[in-house]
Amino acid sequence: MTKQTLIAVTFAAASCLYACKESTKQENMVNTTTEASANTSDNIVNQSISDKNGNTLELTFDNNKDNVTINFMGETSELQSQKPASGIWYKNEHYELSGKGNDITLLKDGNIVFEHKDDKVDIEAKNDNGDVLNMNFNNTEGTVKAYLNGGEQIDLVEQKSASGIWYKNDHYELLGKGDHYELIKDGTTVFKN
Repeated sequence: MTKQTLIAVTFAAASCLYACKESTKQENMVNTTTEASANTSDNIVNQSISDKNGNTLELTFDNNKDNVTINFMGETSELQSQKPASGIWYKNEHYELSGKGNDITLLKDGNIVFEHKDDKVDIEAKNDNGDVLNMNFNNTEGTVKAYLNGGEQIDLVEQKSASGIWYKNDHYELLGKGDHYELIKDGTTVFKN
């Protein structure tokens, strides 16, 4: 298996897991689903992304041909890769598709016709002991990256909460309501403001 095939299969598997995650987002949130084709040796990845207005952009990435086929508002077009340093960048004579992560922009003849950006919020909380908890929330994905006193990245996933917020992983829980946050590690509070 070539390195490119292994990367494509890994991306497709991760994308499928993400697409299967239960969505509990607000009604104006966008939906993103990704699935691999039945034959992974073809290096074909299908993705469907919706914007805040409910418009849907269908993408079919063909990693063998290094192109993407887009279907937007009933129009289908094939775009060639432009070899970006990071993220994606495809274009043809009318369309240009670029993005990184789930943030995608589609231009037609130089004008933005579709844009999807994840709903992200950065919060910094401090307590009386001088501890600082930085949190990078991705409300679209239902995740948060937390950093206590500039330390290691703690990745947490949103849980259903009666009120306030609740995120967790195998060792940590993040609880919050209003401007008050509590980070718990293996049952012990490590930050509270």
